[in-house]
Amino acid sequence: MQASPRQKSLRGGRGAVLRTRRRPLGERWLAWRRHHSQSAADSLARVLRDPVASIMTWLVLGIAIALPAGLELALTNLERLGGSVETSARLSVFLVADASSVDAQSLASELTSDPRIEIAEFVNRDAALRDFRERSGLDALLDSLPGNPLPHIVLVTLSSDDVSALERLANELSDNSTVEEVIVDTKWVERFRAFMDLGRKGVLLLAVVFVIAMILALGNTIRLTIESRREEIVIVKLVGGTDAFVRRPMLYTGLWYGLGGGVVSAVLLGIGVSLLSSPVEVLAEAYDSDFQIRGYGVFDALQLILVGTTMGLIGAWIAVSRHIRNINPD
Repeated sequence: MQASPRQKSLRGGRGAVLRTRRRPLGERWLAWRRHHSQSAADSLARVLRDPVASIMTWLVLGIAIALPAGLELALTNLERLGGSVETSARLSVFLVADASSVDAQSLASELTSDPRIEIAEFVNRDAALRDFRERSGLDALLDSLPGNPLPHIVLVTLSSDDVSALERLANELSDNSTVEEVIVDTKWVERFRAFMDLGRKGVLLLAVVFVIAMILALGNTIRLTIESRREEIVIVKLVGGTDAFVRRPMLYTGLWYGLGGGVVSAVLLGIGVSLLSSPVEVLAEAYDSDFQIRGYGVFDALQLILVGTTMGLIGAWIAVSRHIRNINPD
């Protein structure tokens, strides 16, 4: 059935009206930017309008971010603390009782020329006894001994952390006639590394759990916000507002909550590091160490804030996507 001239004219007129109503790309871009700025300002004002609830939400999010981040920082400092000890994993070469200091120095010089070895340190038995006397305080017992029971020692450190190379070198040194015993200090190094791997995997698992909990908490907060603005959303949809238009203020609400949580986590970690720095330094001095606890820098704090902001957006997006679709004008 063909349309009448009047219908054609009406259709043409309507199309002309629609074409004239479509704004240029530049105007649409300005309108989109304007709505973003308005949504950001309005959502921030709504968040600050209820400071008690907002502070509670920021604290929950900040603690959820700070706990795994703090454990990761603790593992990093523990790894730094054990780093110097770990690199000192070496061979303790005990010479025979009748070996002279010249024999020990000759062996140390020979080992120093080996490309696999970084350091070969000779420890004189008399110096070792004096050091033991000073540290133990057993002067009377040591004086009662007929002689020095300690042998000469050569401490060997490899240029690499290859445990198999360390064991091969130990077998070679055991065949030396001046060597009584070779002790390989690698077991505890392997245990330390296994402990660090276990700790990092545990921190990763804890971080995943807290991220999920944070997203759920933010989603519930955004859901309550949506329910409190249900009538407003219905009116916006009645006048032609799209889901994206309605979603935008809620996403900014999640962004502000996540941003605040990230800032709180950075502040909490900064306070924690400040409180622990002095006791750690006192403890390190007691062990004649210059170890200092490593804190969070500006870049690390920005990372925490970025994580909080991202989680806020994700939680808001999940909540909004679920609930906005269910709000339709009658």
